[in-house]
Amino acid sequence: MRTFLRNSEDSARRNGLTPQRYLLLLMIKGAVDGTERSTVTDLCQRLKLGQSTVTELVGRAHDVGLIERSSDAHDGRVAHLYLTVEGENRVSNVVMELRGDRARLVAMFAEPPRL
Repeated sequence: MRTFLRNSEDSARRNGLTPQRYLLLLMIKGAVDGTERSTVTDLCQRLKLGQSTVTELVGRAHDVGLIERSSDAHDGRVAHLYLTVEGENRVSNVVMELRGDRARLVAMFAEPPRL
């Protein structure tokens, strides 16, 4: 299992993402409601991190052009976070690089447990 985690981190770095930033982008892209957007509050819950930590991660990702913010039409206090084209490209590259690892994981869990 360690190899899979290491491969994920290495792939993220090759694509100009820290492992934390890769996970942040994945959480936004893979929003539970299928909208491919998220809020800081949603990310705090999903990542199990404090608001200040998530706010800092979001700010840094925004500063380097990986995510955009837009105000909610009904509640101006809420900002929705979306991936930019650059963010999409980088996270997509990592996901594509890790196809083989995902297939191996699926195969491992498909096998009956050894006793």
